[in-house]
Amino acid sequence: MTQAPFASDLVQFLIFAALLLALAWPLGHYMARVFTGEAQFLAPLENAVLGLAGQGRPQPQRWQAYALSLLAFNAAGFALLFLMLRYQNLLPLNPQGFDGMPAHLAFNTAISFVTNTNWQSYGGETTLSNLSQMLGLTTQNFVSAASGAAVAAAVARGFAAKQTRVLGNFWVDLTRTTLYILLPASLVLALVLVALGLPQTLAGSFDATTLEGSRQSIALGPVASQIAIKQLGTNGGGFFNVNSAHPFENPNALSNLLTTISILLIPVAFCFTYGRLVGDRRQGRALFAAMAVLFLAGFAAIYGAERLGNPLHAGLVDAAAGNMEGKEVRFGILASTLWAAATTAASNGSVNAMLDSFTPLGGLIAMLNIQLGEVVYGGVGVGLTGMLLFVIITVFLAGLMVGRTPEYLGKKIEAKEIKLAALTLLVMPLGILVFASLAIATGQAQGAVQDAGPHGLSELLYAYTSATGNNGSAFAGFTANAPWHNSALGIAMMLGRFGYIIPILAIAGSLAAKRPAAETAGTFPTHGPLFVTLLVATILIVGALTFLPVLALGPIAEHVSIRAGQSF
Repeated sequence: MTQAPFASDLVQFLIFAALLLALAWPLGHYMARVFTGEAQFLAPLENAVLGLAGQGRPQPQRWQAYALSLLAFNAAGFALLFLMLRYQNLLPLNPQGFDGMPAHLAFNTAISFVTNTNWQSYGGETTLSNLSQMLGLTTQNFVSAASGAAVAAAVARGFAAKQTRVLGNFWVDLTRTTLYILLPASLVLALVLVALGLPQTLAGSFDATTLEGSRQSIALGPVASQIAIKQLGTNGGGFFNVNSAHPFENPNALSNLLTTISILLIPVAFCFTYGRLVGDRRQGRALFAAMAVLFLAGFAAIYGAERLGNPLHAGLVDAAAGNMEGKEVRFGILASTLWAAATTAASNGSVNAMLDSFTPLGGLIAMLNIQLGEVVYGGVGVGLTGMLLFVIITVFLAGLMVGRTPEYLGKKIEAKEIKLAALTLLVMPLGILVFASLAIATGQAQGAVQDAGPHGLSELLYAYTSATGNNGSAFAGFTANAPWHNSALGIAMMLGRFGYIIPILAIAGSLAAKRPAAETAGTFPTHGPLFVTLLVATILIVGALTFLPVLALGPIAEHVSIRAGQSF
């Protein structure tokens, strides 16, 4: 196989980028109307849902009440999903007769889907009933994404508010996100995916006759509905074990293009939503620009590494094909690396190629995308709030440079906000470095990794990076379905989710109560190229200082070894 010329790949990427922006821009404006209450065409249904939830007359909440409502809702969702997975053998819609999950796996899976991580220590088509897939996982795909979007809306209100102590109502934001954004978009995408060949049936399997004349049982189920929200909600959990490399999840180039766009669509749109919610569209465009710079750099690095291929394969395979190990021939280098960049940038976690088979540098960039902390678009809503935490740190650094009290949107950034933002910088190191170190020290890592040497370390690092970053993708060589890793990864997922959400809500509550100051000639602008450059530099410096030493022992050491002729 010879890979497509670079010019052809460039054209494909430009088509992707143009379609993404053409859809994200109007969607961002529409989402702003949803969060301000201007969109009312589903008002009767919205009021009925809120009434059933005991919110007939919803009142605005302070950040503490908003956070408690979110935590209570997620705790209830975890309990219900855990019980469903644990005892699915006693429930209907189980045509394959699957047993209930072990307690440690049910814990991991329930936490995974409630936190929008969708880490999967199991094979979906060989483990879960149709009821667990539809009522359990798909429901959480909607409401976990809606929870993140609700937080983003509340934070935007807090940043833009003038001397108030309320951020909105969690139940209203959750309901509106689900009814006005996620459900309609998922319905449209699911119908398109069915037309492209994805199954949507309650049948458990189909018996086929192979070319050799033998019988083969092919797993089926309600696939299209789950795939639609898995992508639009930046969830990523696949109906099938090989995720979007499976032809029933991703049958052709068109489905691949549409689902890749879907991964980034709402996170990108949130940049434009934010600009409208805070009353300054330039702020949203600045955040989009910073994210775009990081995304383009990451994609270019992954694409370049995979296109150049593995030097150890010289003379064994066609060098012009690039590194096709673990990739679908029908997608090739461009579509595979673009998906890898998108899924790790957006905390989506779905895959159409096996990341464990990427070159060391390709895998390193995918890992680093997550380690930066859900800021390169990130998950639905939480990507925006993750970037805003870095904005606060950046304006603090800018204030130190010019000798002024830092400000953002006219609000003074003081000690409380800086301490809370700095606290979130500990989340990723704690979840990745500490938990991975414990796994090594207790001997749990050695039995889980497939490969020796630096690649084995990369497999371990990626697992805890993916969990803490609420991503859900994996280096496939890592075997996580064991009590230790299922438990530790579950704790890391909770840390990575709520270790960011609670501090940013507290910051939004603090800023909402402040009186905005008038802009002066000495005010540092936060919407121009200089600020975007400083923001990107801050993100990269924090990420590099935190993770470069351990990355040097993993993917960087493997890259050097391969160049020296040694593989692992």
